[in-house]
Amino acid sequence: MHREILTTDIRGQMILLGTGTSVGVPMVGCGCAVCRSDNPRNKRTRCSAVLGLPGGNLLIDTSPDVREQLLREQIGIVHTVLYTHEHADHVYGLDDLRMMQFYLGGPVPLYCEQRVEDRIRKSFDYAFMSDAHTHPGAVPQLAFNRIGLEPFDILGTRVVPLRMKHGRRFDVLGFRFDNVAYCTDTNSIASESMELLTGLDVLILDALRPRGHATHFSLEEAVDVARQLAPRQTYFTHMSHELEHDATNAGLPETMELAYDGLRIELT
Repeated sequence: MHREILTTDIRGQMILLGTGTSVGVPMVGCGCAVCRSDNPRNKRTRCSAVLGLPGGNLLIDTSPDVREQLLREQIGIVHTVLYTHEHADHVYGLDDLRMMQFYLGGPVPLYCEQRVEDRIRKSFDYAFMSDAHTHPGAVPQLAFNRIGLEPFDILGTRVVPLRMKHGRRFDVLGFRFDNVAYCTDTNSIASESMELLTGLDVLILDALRPRGHATHFSLEEAVDVARQLAPRQTYFTHMSHELEHDATNAGLPETMELAYDGLRIELT
């Protein structure tokens, strides 16, 4: 049966669907000024982004909030998913893509490293069981594509992977798309990756909070990285409730600011 797809054309744009840390902002049970703020830019869902590429919509990570994020931005179809790493706040919304198999006419292509595939197969084991397909759409249909550090093409665009550290235990990927780069969930970027981040128009970079953290850049550390790379514009993401949007922006250098859910960035 043909299904009409209600969606918005976002070609040439990157939308930051979510810019919050793993617990989101507001944080459950917290009564701080940021969590109770009526400023919509202090409302941060879990990190995810979508790019409108020549061949379709590329989703970066499937956050637990991805359904609400896609509805909010009126994006009705995801053609491919690209993963930064395997943590729950970046993977566990995957089941909400079950409708995409009808729109695509087949499985949703997933591009990820082996450990991300392993986590998905374990956490969503029901999707891979022979008796799971009780009816169309019962489980997500998925097609894995292995990636590493070599550049590759998705939906008509060259993607350059960037190795980064997320604390001592975890390796993650950032990605460069022409002159825009997305680098979340990191507190250390390898020197070879830093070299691949020169000459950017826009850098989206992890900045959790003012204080240091075991697996994320502090705001001060992120500012230092942005100064080294000197992109035309830097947006900070994966933020906690310790960063109030307007007050923090007032103290940042002219070419740097906090991102927010729904921010649209021109792909260059």
